[in-house]
Amino acid sequence: MITQCHLPVERLTEGPKHHFFGYFDKFPWDVSGRYLLSQEVDFTARQPEVGEDAVLGMIDLQDGNKFIPIATTKSWCWQQGCMFQWLMDDPNKVIYNDREGDVFVSRILDVKTGKIKTLHRPIYCLSPDGKWALSVNFSRLDRERPGYGYPGGRDPWIDVKAPEDDGIYLVDLKNDTSKLIISVAQITEMFYRSDMENTPGWFNHLLFSPDSKRIAFFHRWRIWKPDGTPGWHVTHMFTANIDGSEIWPLNLENMSSHYTWTAPNKIINYSNRHLTGWQYYLYTDQTHKTEIIAKDVFPGDGHCSYSSDGKWMLTDSYPGKDSCRKLFLYNLESKEAFEIGSFYADPAYPTVTRCDLHPNWSRDDKYVCIDSIHEGSRQVYLLDVSSFTKK
Repeated sequence: MITQCHLPVERLTEGPKHHFFGYFDKFPWDVSGRYLLSQEVDFTARQPEVGEDAVLGMIDLQDGNKFIPIATTKSWCWQQGCMFQWLMDDPNKVIYNDREGDVFVSRILDVKTGKIKTLHRPIYCLSPDGKWALSVNFSRLDRERPGYGYPGGRDPWIDVKAPEDDGIYLVDLKNDTSKLIISVAQITEMFYRSDMENTPGWFNHLLFSPDSKRIAFFHRWRIWKPDGTPGWHVTHMFTANIDGSEIWPLNLENMSSHYTWTAPNKIINYSNRHLTGWQYYLYTDQTHKTEIIAKDVFPGDGHCSYSSDGKWMLTDSYPGKDSCRKLFLYNLESKEAFEIGSFYADPAYPTVTRCDLHPNWSRDDKYVCIDSIHEGSRQVYLLDVSSFTKK
């Protein structure tokens, strides 16, 4: 049972331009809680083309939600933006992806001094200790899963189904070096299935564990239909040490979706298990232990994360019959579920340009920010959830 308890919603950004942060597994708030990151673009409801840049900025929550432009990028997508986020070990620096010619890079910007450092690879995620990033082939990702990669890049492996020399890279943020730690060919051979033949494999949704010692990632490929057209993708989910060793098959049962690490050895993931179906599962890394969280409570898949104190799960939903995306809080101790918001999503939006809520916690668990199109344009909104989380 879900109790409906809708909270007031504050719009932080204004049209006519469109604004969004992107994915749900990164911190848009700086450590002070004053600035919230956002990307600004001129259009919505279609894919970006080469030459259509995004403006990167900070929303000043203490100065009338003023949008302060700080950079631009040539590499962005609707679902995850340009991986724009605060550096883990410096309160004044942000990192984001960009493009130089047909090569993707990342840039570290000091928002106080304006100084920029360019890294030779784009980044997917950052380690909590501030030392490392993971990187993938964003051209391959753009081709195989539109809405997550970037156009305009060069892909030397465009005709290779399972390359031996491309895959997941570990990036040293301090020294600007990188090395391939897991290749597409390696993971394909280790966990081979016949339906992997003659179809491209790719990696997506990478995250470091909270102690920066392990990583999680998806290996995906498509099942082809009888008429010879590509169908929906299959997902195998893995963990590994940050050097690519001790690869562990966390879920090989065809489909894993949104997830976050909740502890150094725990992952909350919406996935499909043969015996119990689609649920939110709490996996224990490098074991076969799983626990269902909120069994049959929510309407389906959502972008799930825990509060910093581990007491609350935040998640959302895809549009139902009412074309609304729901926002939920779930008390992990009392097992009470609350619908704290409902947001209309225009069904005319093409799927790859959809605007998921992608809810993000503030660092003190008092607020949640979302991206939404319920008022007609794509904007960033704020909800005060302290009446739940700070009781």
